[in-house]
Amino acid sequence: MGTLLLALDLLGTFVFALSGATAGVKHRLDLFGVLGLSFAAGNAGGIARDLLIGAVPPAAISDWRYLAVSLLAGIVAFWRHSIIERLRSPVLLFDAAGLALFAVAGTQKALTFGLNAVMAALLGMLTGIGGGMTRDVLLAGIPTVLRADLRGCRAGRRGRGRDRRPAAAVTIAGAVLCFAIRFMAIRSGWRLPIAGEGEQTAAPARAPKDRKDDGAGP
Repeated sequence: MGTLLLALDLLGTFVFALSGATAGVKHRLDLFGVLGLSFAAGNAGGIARDLLIGAVPPAAISDWRYLAVSLLAGIVAFWRHSIIERLRSPVLLFDAAGLALFAVAGTQKALTFGLNAVMAALLGMLTGIGGGMTRDVLLAGIPTVLRADLRGCRAGRRGRGRDRRPAAAVTIAGAVLCFAIRFMAIRSGWRLPIAGEGEQTAAPARAPKDRKDDGAGP
C-alpha cells in the first residue's frame, strides 16, 4: 500500500505539474517561469496536506523524486508543447487526472496519520485542488475551483474496520471514479450555480409605459 500511495502521489505530481507548465507556456513565460509554475502546481496541495497532518518536512521538499518529476513535466511542456496541444483542453485534462490521483492519495495518507474518515476526505480534497489554485493565483487569475467549477467527488473510503475489500483495489477504483466524474463535467459543461445568477434570471423585463390616448393628438 505504501508503494501504491507513493506511485499515485508522484503520478499526480507529474500531471498537475504538466497542467501548470502548460498554462505557463500559454501565458508565454520563460523557462524559469514554466519550471517554477510546474513545481508549484504539482506540489502545493501535497505540501499543505503534509503540514496539516504533521508529516514534516513535507515529502515534496524532502524527497528528490517530487522535484524531479515536476521539472520533467515542465521540460516536456516547454519543448514539446505542440504535442500536448493536440489534446482537447490539455490543462483541464491534466487537472482532472491530478485531482483524481491526489484526492485518493491525500485521503489515504491522512488516514494513515490517524485522522477520521471525514477529515481525511477533506484533506484529500485540499490535496486535489491546492495545486490548481496555486497555479491560477500565480497567473493572476481567479482559481478555477472558485468559478462555477464542479470538482466534487468521493475521495475517502469507509473505515478499515468495516471495509473488507482490498485497500489497493478501493484506492484505484476511487481514483478512476473521481477522474470519470471530473472528465464528464468538463465534456458536458457541468458547473455549480454562480452567485447572483438566479436573481438575474428571475427579474422580469420591464414593460414600456403605455401613453394615454386622450384624443388630443400624439
